[in-house]
Amino acid sequence: MADRTAPFGPPPRAPLTMGELRSLVDTGEIHTVAVAFTDMQGRLQGKRFAARFFLDEVAQHGAEACAYLLAVDVDLNTVDGFALASWDTGYGDFALHPDLATLRLTPWQPGTAQVTADLAWHDGSPVAASPRAMLRRQIERLAEHGLAADVGTELEFMIFQDAYEEAWRRGYRELTPANLYNVDYSMLGTARVEPLLARLRNEMGAAGLTVESAKGECNLGQHEIAFRYADALTTCDQHSVYKTGAKEIAAQQGCSLTFMAKYDEREGNSCHIHLSLRDPEATPAFADAQGTMSDTMRYFLAGQLAALREFSLLYAPNINSYKRFRAASFAPTAVAWGPDNRTCAYRVVGRARSLRLENRVPGGDVNPYLAVAGMLAAGLYGIQQKLPLSEACTGNAHAGDFPRMPGSLREAADLWGSSALARSAFGDEVVEHYLTMARVEQAAYDGAVTDWERYRSFERL
Repeated sequence: MADRTAPFGPPPRAPLTMGELRSLVDTGEIHTVAVAFTDMQGRLQGKRFAARFFLDEVAQHGAEACAYLLAVDVDLNTVDGFALASWDTGYGDFALHPDLATLRLTPWQPGTAQVTADLAWHDGSPVAASPRAMLRRQIERLAEHGLAADVGTELEFMIFQDAYEEAWRRGYRELTPANLYNVDYSMLGTARVEPLLARLRNEMGAAGLTVESAKGECNLGQHEIAFRYADALTTCDQHSVYKTGAKEIAAQQGCSLTFMAKYDEREGNSCHIHLSLRDPEATPAFADAQGTMSDTMRYFLAGQLAALREFSLLYAPNINSYKRFRAASFAPTAVAWGPDNRTCAYRVVGRARSLRLENRVPGGDVNPYLAVAGMLAAGLYGIQQKLPLSEACTGNAHAGDFPRMPGSLREAADLWGSSALARSAFGDEVVEHYLTMARVEQAAYDGAVTDWERYRSFERL
């Protein structure tokens, strides 16, 4: 596989080097190495290896896993429609090639290290529909224009005092949130769950992530931990590690947390994505000499707006994602941008070297690789076409005369499948793959009978 060297500079130092791992294995401090990749749904999948076997074999030669992992629904059911893997193809394997620049300790699993893998077919070609490969391709396209992207994600979650198994048995009803009132920015509210938040911050720091802060949010038991930005690939790798690790730590604490986009009728969980560009000299490309928006930023932002509806499947990939988009909320409904305007889909923030855009569309359920790949592809379209940027929205975008976000997964899938821009940027294979994913999810939802229907219909209709 290609090395992980970020454009215009040396690769970032691995949180854990191979030499350090060998020493820890020799002393018995590390006995297991997990090799994982992020699947379509944004989850880590893979294998745990005996550490010595990893050092002797897997680190150099890789491993294998069934290709069905990129051709199943959320429940890991085999489903029809995927060209990548099916009963007709025999559900063969693909290869997992560890990216040793991602090797890290996982302090919440004592004695364990973890590494992120790239997926390849047995001839060495990348699995095009794998999320990490999709992002790599857009990073390469961006580099052809002499640019590289830095990205930061802000991921919200809700904490419940109930363990995951108890929540399952109770049908996720009548759960006890960790906070019983709005604790947005509340020091008291975060102190109530500090034992869990402290573990999340400290153990993610020990795994190589740079923690910035933790804060309360609006919904009951809702919180956010922010990490320092990095190059696009590093941020998405770390996002996936954090999301899985946070659930594991919560389970160890006897509680649970969820990143689902819309748990209840109150505020949903967002995942705001901050992005900026730099040139080969690491000079910010979004600011001009006066510290205001450069032409590059204006073109890039115009591309976001032009592609947003067609790419919404990459930002909002599930049925539940679209229930988060509501007027008079902090989730966007309008395809609009504005300076420091939280009612818009895109918010421009920062000054001079820190000037950047914030994509406010994704929820906590987003797959970061897909979302960032979409942002880069949209921005490149804007740069290539030198798209003019529309006027900024300085008022309430929810009430403005703007194109609207898709209202459902079905609408988003139709827009994605018919998008010439998506097919040009990602290829027909990738577009059809994720169109199938959306249709499978939509069909499952269409066939389900919900509690809402029973409460509304059982007696009264």
